[in-house]
Amino acid sequence: MERVAAAKHALTGLMRVLAKELAPQGIRVNTVNPGPVNNQFQANVENDLSKILQRNATEFFDEIIPMGRHALPEEIAKSVYYLASDMSAFTTGITLSVDGGMSI
Repeated sequence: MERVAAAKHALTGLMRVLAKELAPQGIRVNTVNPGPVNNQFQANVENDLSKILQRNATEFFDEIIPMGRHALPEEIAKSVYYLASDMSAFTTGITLSVDGGMSI
């Protein structure tokens, strides 16, 4: 788990450095950090995790997500679309958490 946290921090640091260096050229650099998503990959993870937790991991995640549910794939896609579009023309160097409040 510590390696995963270190890797995420490294990516955030890289994003911030690139955002600052590339901003004068009009290049925006941001990251999207999704929470649990209602898809087959997450279902496989939760199936394995359920055995370890000895309880339903999907229910466990839904309990700790303030919005009480997994994200829909299209909700993550819309967030990525926002950052890729002109709607975010003055947005660079941010981490957009699309996790139903899980990171609060």
